[in-house]
Formats: sequence, structure tokens, C-alpha cells
Amino acid sequence: MEIGAYSFGDTQLNPDGTPRPTGEAIRNLFDAIVLADQAGLDYFGIGEHHTVSMPASSPGALIAAAAAATRRIKLGSAASIIGTDDPVRVFQQFTTADAVSGGGRIEITAGRGSSVETFPLFGYDLTDYDELFSQKLDLLLTLNNSKTENVSWNGTVRPALSDYAVVPRPVRGQLPIWLATGGSAPSSARAGRMGLPVSYGIIGGAPHRFAPLAQLYRQSAAQAGHTGENIKVSVAAMGLIAPTKQEALDRFYPGWHNLNVEMGRLRGWPAPDKRDYLAQAEAPGAYYIGDPDDVAERIVHLHGYMGHMRHFLQMDLGGTPHEHFLESVNLLATEVKPRVERLLAKER
Repeated sequence: MEIGAYSFGDTQLNPDGTPRPTGEAIRNLFDAIVLADQAGLDYFGIGEHHTVSMPASSPGALIAAAAAATRRIKLGSAASIIGTDDPVRVFQQFTTADAVSGGGRIEITAGRGSSVETFPLFGYDLTDYDELFSQKLDLLLTLNNSKTENVSWNGTVRPALSDYAVVPRPVRGQLPIWLATGGSAPSSARAGRMGLPVSYGIIGGAPHRFAPLAQLYRQSAAQAGHTGENIKVSVAAMGLIAPTKQEALDRFYPGWHNLNVEMGRLRGWPAPDKRDYLAQAEAPGAYYIGDPDDVAERIVHLHGYMGHMRHFLQMDLGGTPHEHFLESVNLLATEVKPRVERLLAKER
């Protein structure tokens, strides 16, 4: 199983609670990706948000920079909000990163997005949510599947392409393109019908309850005649690793609290309750917060339900001290990953 991390960027806080520069958050994230590569993580994803607290607004730009500074780790978006972006530019940004990396390490995960700030930011109407995503995903796949640089495409959400050159091409012909979902049955079925790998963002509840969605995905793929290495599942979740479980709980809670207060203002969520936090941090909850043994055991437990081939964690949020994030990245690579491998080997 591949083990990795993902981030939307995490703006650090001053002692008085005011945010530090968002550019500093991007530099911190870049440093974390370099460390992840050196420590031996398999994957690092950059999510797309456009807020002061989570300023990783351009995954393609950061991935291209990281591609030049890393040697082995896979890099991808987690996810690119394709409905409010231009698929041509997204494709070009990621194929540029692919060229910089030497090929084979760059992926795109296309998502509709759980937040709506991109719609007014880029001048789109939220009522067009589904149609924008459907057509732009079709364009992205058309670009990726083309055998030549020249591409033609017709739709209603952007100007048509008539035998236009879209360059550069991926080094190995195509980029892996995943479909992201927060737990939608129609999205699971769509990914299966299209023969795309699916990535589940599990941020609450009991993760094993996603197993029927993974089953639906695989059934839909089989019914559409899709088999092989593209039919695969990954899981993105929140978590933090520390030398002890209590240290991990104490380190992650302030950022979790800050994030939920902010989301409460933006989306009308209820006030955060620490009892909910502690419940989610214990099996079978959705937060992978603990020491290396605890986190590894819970990842393997979920694998028994989901059969997923990649598990990756968001470990920096709400102003989590950067040193705690870096330590968690290192422990995930050097302690959790080998434990997961040993536990899975015992089950074979």
C-alpha cells in the first residue's frame, strides 16, 4: 500500500492569533514535500483552497516546483477544482510538472469541491455546478487521451477546440487522472463507468461505512468492461502522528478546533465539541491521530473493508505548529509505513 500526505497549505499564527503571511505557508508546504520525499513517503497531494488559513490556491504551480526538488515521490492534486478552472491550463500545468520530474510521478485528481469560494472568485454560477464539472472533466480526459498534440472538443461551458495544439504532452503519453468524491454514490458509479481510479475523502464518521461505495465503484467498472490497474481506490483522511497517542491528540486538537470554528462561520457548522474530536480519534473514527502502532493498525483495519491501495493524511490545519507537521511526516514515512507493510504481509 502507498502511504502519503496531503495539504491545502496551513497558515501559521502569531502569538495573538493573527495569521502569519500566506506566502510563508506555501514555503512551509514546499519544505514538507521535500522532507516527505527524503523520508520515503510514496505520495504527496496538494489540495486547492482559496482562503487565508488554507492558501494552496495553485496546486499545479507548487507541484511543478516540488517536481524539481524531489526524486522519487509521486505528486498530485488533491483535488483540482476542475469545474471552476480551465482544463486546458490545468493539463498544461501538470504536464509541465511531469516534464520537469522526468515522467511517471505526476497525477491529477479532479474534484467538484466541497467549498464554494471558487465560483464567485472565478465568475461562475453555482447553479451550473454539475454541468461545469461534467463538461470540463470530459475535456480534461479528451486532452489526456489524445494521441497527438492537436485536440478538438466541443461543449457549452467554454470555447470549443478545433485541432488546437495543447502542449507539452505527458512524458509517458498520459497522466493518471483520478476522480475525487466525499462519499457520493453517483460519483462512485461515474468513476467506475469511466474507468477512472477513485479517491475518497473521509473526514468524519466511521470510514468502514465507505466500503459499499467502493464496492459500487468496482461493480460499475466491471459492468462497463473496465479492468486492470486503473481500477483502484485511495483514501484521504485527517490525522497526525507523534511519539505517543496523547501527544498526537494534544498537538492536533488546537488546529482542529480553529478549523471548525472557521468552517462554522463559513458554512453554519455547530460549535466544535472536544468530545466529538476524541471520539473520531479512536477506532472506528475517521481521524488517524496517534502513535505509529495505533495509526498503522487502523489503516490496515480499513484496508480490510476498502481494499484501497493508497492512504494519505492531512496533518496540518488551523495553524498546527510546523515542527509538529514535519515530525508527523517523518514518522508516517519511517514508522507507520513499514508497520503497515508488515501487517498487510501477515494477512496475505
